[in-house]
Amino acid sequence: MLKIGITGGIGSGKSTVSKIFELLGVPVYYADDRAKDILVRDPELMTQVKQHFGNETYDENGRLNRKYLGDIVFNSKDKLAVLNSLVHPATIRDSDRWASEQTTPYVLKEAALLFETESFHHLDKIIAVFAPQPLRVHRVMKRDHMTRDEVLARIYKQIDETIKMRLSDYVIHNDEQHMVIPQVLALHQELLALAASR
Repeated sequence: MLKIGITGGIGSGKSTVSKIFELLGVPVYYADDRAKDILVRDPELMTQVKQHFGNETYDENGRLNRKYLGDIVFNSKDKLAVLNSLVHPATIRDSDRWASEQTTPYVLKEAALLFETESFHHLDKIIAVFAPQPLRVHRVMKRDHMTRDEVLARIYKQIDETIKMRLSDYVIHNDEQHMVIPQVLALHQELLALAASR
C-alpha cells in the first residue's frame, strides 16, 4: 500500500481536494483533526503539553483550552516549535497505525505541515494543492472570520508555497482557473497504477 501525503498552505483547498479523493474510495487521514483528538486522549502527550504550557492548557474535565494555547503558539515561533515537537511524533505514530488498518491500494495523509516536520519521510509521494496567496487570504478571511493580518501571520509561519510545490511529486491547481475534479481523477488513476506496479 502506498502512503501519499497531501499538503498545501492555509486556504489552498487541500481538505476540499481530499474530500474528492474520499468520494473515489480513498481513505484520508486528516492530521490536524487527529492531532486535536490525540491532544485530549494521549495521557503522555497531555502531560508533556501541561509541562511546557501550564496546567491551564486543559480544564478540569481534560478538555483542551484551544484559545489559551492558540494565543501562546501563534504569537511565538519558538512556542509553536515546542508544541509541534510534541504533537508531530504522536501524530506520525497514530497515522502509521491507521494506515496499517486500511486495505486500499493507497491512502492519503492530509496535513498542512509535511515538509516542516518529519512527516514527509514516512510517505511514498506528496501531492501539493496550490492556490495563489490573495485567493487563499480571501478564502480564510471568509471561512474563519479572521482579519487579513491574522491570515497573513499564519501564512508566514508555513514554508513558502513555491518551495512546497518544488518539493512535491504532484501539484493540483485549485486557483479557480483550472477544474479540480479532472486533475484529481487523472492523479487517482496514476496512483492506482503506481500502487499496482509495486
